[in-house]
Amino acid sequence: MNRLLQSLPNRSGEDTEQDNMVGVIAGSVDFTGQPSLTGLAALRTGADHVRTLTPAEIHPIVASHSPNLLVGRYPGEGFSEKAIDRAVELGHWADALVVGPGLTRSDGTAVRKMLKKIDLPVVVDAVAIEPALGIDLSNTIFTPDDSEKEAIVEEHGSLEAFSESTGAVVVATGDTDTIIAEGERTNNNTGSAALTVAGTGDTLAGIVASLLSQGLPRAEAAELGAWIVGKAGELATADYGTGLVATDVIDRIPNVIR
Repeated sequence: MNRLLQSLPNRSGEDTEQDNMVGVIAGSVDFTGQPSLTGLAALRTGADHVRTLTPAEIHPIVASHSPNLLVGRYPGEGFSEKAIDRAVELGHWADALVVGPGLTRSDGTAVRKMLKKIDLPVVVDAVAIEPALGIDLSNTIFTPDDSEKEAIVEEHGSLEAFSESTGAVVVATGDTDTIIAEGERTNNNTGSAALTVAGTGDTLAGIVASLLSQGLPRAEAAELGAWIVGKAGELATADYGTGLVATDVIDRIPNVIR
């Protein structure tokens, strides 16, 4: 793991040639916190700028969460055909993208069309997982939980077969997070039982996207991202026990990397 940590760029400002941008397409009237959790996790992992894109109905809520996030909006309560152009614009701006956390009330066909137009590394999470199946996935990382794995396994037989046939990398979250790349499975060795708390999956997606924006290959970003969120969870558990929340994990990401 030290090898992967050492592959991150020097953040002293002396030898970084350009800013690292992460876009986050997330949130709905049911899940207003997911864009911010994902975006803040990306910032704490080293992204220079994070821009979230959310439904107009929750834009004031998301924009009020943190002055560190740039927050854009599209019409309506969920992702639809009207949002595709805005999402593609975000894809042109970003170095890596997260699509899916809290993205309920969305048109799956519109999500699928948008993903087909995006040409950069994408972390596909939650609601976006099923619409993404069947398109070119050679530049993606999927981050399914136990329930979200079902759609993948139903279509491909196993996560290993899915990664081998599509080129996607998978970080399957659960009691032990597992990274699957090119048909091979690697178990992550960090974490705590308290990481079942809501929002840690969004945190993982933001961390992985930030690592992608900094130039890490997908398999390495997946492996390191799972390790970072697990280790940050261990530190937060030491302070809060089972009372930790996702922002406690996010706050400890810089210490883990350092």
